[in-house]
Amino acid sequence: MRIPFICGNWKMYKTKEEAAAFAAAFRKLYEEADTDIRAAICAPFTQLDTLKEAFAGTSIGVGAQNVHFADEGAYTGEISAAMLQEIGVDYCIVGHSERRQYFGETDDTVNLKLKKLFDATDITPILCVGENLEQREAGLAEAVVGGQLVTDLAGISADKAVGLVIAYEPVWAIGTGKTAMPEQAEEMCAFIRGVLEGLYGEYVCDQIIIQYGGSVKPENAGEIMNMDEIDGALVGGASLDPEKFMEIISF
Repeated sequence: MRIPFICGNWKMYKTKEEAAAFAAAFRKLYEEADTDIRAAICAPFTQLDTLKEAFAGTSIGVGAQNVHFADEGAYTGEISAAMLQEIGVDYCIVGHSERRQYFGETDDTVNLKLKKLFDATDITPILCVGENLEQREAGLAEAVVGGQLVTDLAGISADKAVGLVIAYEPVWAIGTGKTAMPEQAEEMCAFIRGVLEGLYGEYVCDQIIIQYGGSVKPENAGEIMNMDEIDGALVGGASLDPEKFMEIISF
């Protein structure tokens, strides 16, 4: 049975002081709720130590938002998998649409990053896939997402893929206030599971967590999370507020 997993993505927000204040408030809310739902925060690199310390002794995970595929080298501004492992990071987002759109991330580099995380660490990757509005309106959503999955996961074995988290994030719903209708999100998450079954077989695909991301907030979380094929959410803006984020977890 897949345990729901809700992860916040802070993007480029919060100072260390703000992160510590959030963590203290959220930890209290999460522990009082005594929930079985897995929760994590993916934060900027400068806040990872702060969150690891603040969440110590709890089941709340801490994740990075990016990683480089090289072990080391002349890659100014980048962070290696070993550096994240040293901090004790639990998760790492790979292939977010904003990385693809603004920083030239491709399916080939996503594939290299996934391989590095699987081969060099015990950090769980959160692989983001999704189509833009033009692609959806042209009827190409499944072709785009299916193509991303096949290339991103090329050469990754079933025994590694079983620990993967997939986040379906339609680009047209990220930070826009627009949300895919629950039926649209369910349809695409079911399609993703079908692609995974074709790649790895039924047993592995049944273990993989598939999240929905894209303007998830307390008002729509329950409707989204109650869909059969949606196992969690990757939450942007609403994860910046501890009470709102806890409301989503308590869907």
